[in-house]
Amino acid sequence: MSRIIVDETYCKGCGLCVDACPEGIVELDQARINAKGYHPAVLVDEAKCTACSSCATMCPDMAITVWRS
Repeated sequence: MSRIIVDETYCKGCGLCVDACPEGIVELDQARINAKGYHPAVLVDEAKCTACSSCATMCPDMAITVWRS
């Protein structure tokens, strides 16, 4: 199963990955705040992830790793 992993140490909650996801399954986690004070990105539906890498490509801080199956 394809999925992404967001390294919250680098994520600044800019939302570029949210806008780039063609499936609309990446969101900013409004319930959590990382050590930098931002709402980190999170994958909300792993089953719909196609591992297209659009989110990782758009991330200016290289906080997203894409796993393809």
